[in-house]
Amino acid sequence: MINVLIADDHHLVRTSIAHLLDEESDIKIVGEADDGESAVAQCRKLRPDIVLMDIRMPGIGGLEAARRIHRGMEDIKVLILTAHIEDSIAKRMLEAGAAGFLSKGTEPEEMIAAIHQVFNGRRYISQEIAQRLALSQFDETSNPFSQLSHRELQIAMMIVNCQRVQEISDRLHLSPKTVNTYRYRLFDKLSVSTDVELTHLALRHGLVDGFTAP
Repeated sequence: MINVLIADDHHLVRTSIAHLLDEESDIKIVGEADDGESAVAQCRKLRPDIVLMDIRMPGIGGLEAARRIHRGMEDIKVLILTAHIEDSIAKRMLEAGAAGFLSKGTEPEEMIAAIHQVFNGRRYISQEIAQRLALSQFDETSNPFSQLSHRELQIAMMIVNCQRVQEISDRLHLSPKTVNTYRYRLFDKLSVSTDVELTHLALRHGLVDGFTAP
């Protein structure tokens, strides 16, 4: 039996995936999470075999959640399920220990096949994302976010998801002063001066969906 945790901030998405996977005799949904912190906590409590996880969730987000799960619970495999993924984020997710990527537009058969493949210890990357990753090797300077460190990218993603400095500080266990230091450093690297400019830049490079912009 393959025990699966679904982590996505949209209830309808979680319900749809759960309904789909409930049809499979060898897959069991053991829990759901609607933000990054909850995903990590549920993994510690439920110890699923696989986490189907969206990247763009509230709180610490999917990138940091995947890193924490991989660092503390290596037996749990994280399979990213997202509407679309920017190349630099895909690379960071792989570095964070993600076992694979699936598009939310994938056919049910592919999702089920990916779950089985990851459960059996192999990595699964959908054809579209694999092609983009391969092509990005020839043009790594095209995306300004690729120059950010892991922490800078994490904080940038939290800012564009409308999280304030104090909230970021609380979630990452950093002082507000340290968060602001990272904030101004990434502003300098990206040549932006406000959170709004950062969000617009993230929109242009596909790191956030249009409806999340302030």
